Amino acid sequence: THLMFAGFDGVVEDGGDHWVVRSPRSPGYYWGNFLLYERFPTDADFGPWMQRFDEAIVRHAPRTGHRAFGIAPAAPAFEAPQAFVQAGFEVYCHATLLLGRGQLAAAPPAPALAIRPLDLSCEAEAVVELSAACNDDGYESEGYRAFRRHQMQRYAAMAQAGLGHWWGVLDGDRVVAGLGLFGRDGLGRFHHVETHPAWRRRGLCRALVHAACTAGLARWPQLVICADPDDVAIGIY
Repeated sequence: THLMFAGFDGVVEDGGDHWVVRSPRSPGYYWGNFLLYERFPTDADFGPWMQRFDEAIVRHAPRTGHRAFGIAPAAPAFEAPQAFVQAGFEVYCHATLLLGRGQLAAAPPAPALAIRPLDLSCEAEAVVELSAACNDDGYESEGYRAFRRHQMQRYAAMAQAGLGHWWGVLDGDRVVAGLGLFGRDGLGRFHHVETHPAWRRRGLCRALVHAACTAGLARWPQLVICADPDDVAIGIY
């Protein structure tokens, strides 16, 4: 479902035994420029995979400063082969959760704040500031803001195309929690759920996700969200 976003304003190509994903306008975006495989790698794959990445990604965008590979098969655990580890690769795992009509839990207590789709033509910068406050991974501040502004341009265009909305919890004009929910072909996909650090543990995320699910299931028969299996947020979802 990630390809739903990557393919909107980027390039998704069939490479035979893998998919090639490129974002020409954002060469530094890891998960906008990667190869997606449907099998786990071995040490013997290191050289060929790196060569394919350079041919498919770096050749088109020499400023690309990373190498990223997505692995589609489900598994309880995955350890990268030593050839990849020694080159500095890290493993990030996600659990995929599905929700169908009739499965939504009862609504949580509603916060005394507005929850609604945002108008990204005038409210995108408020989302960027929320993301900057939620920069838990410590990315360089101004570079991360620029990256998120570019991302919000994509989501504004997706909203304009009728593919979904960016949702927010608002304290006045300030967005204190937000997420994207976009879809096509009967499937809605959540993206980038975040709550301002000063507003966490107040039930905002639970209420926001529930409100978006309610609206989303009226439009799509199934919703999907990907989450870190070891993060506390997966319990909310």
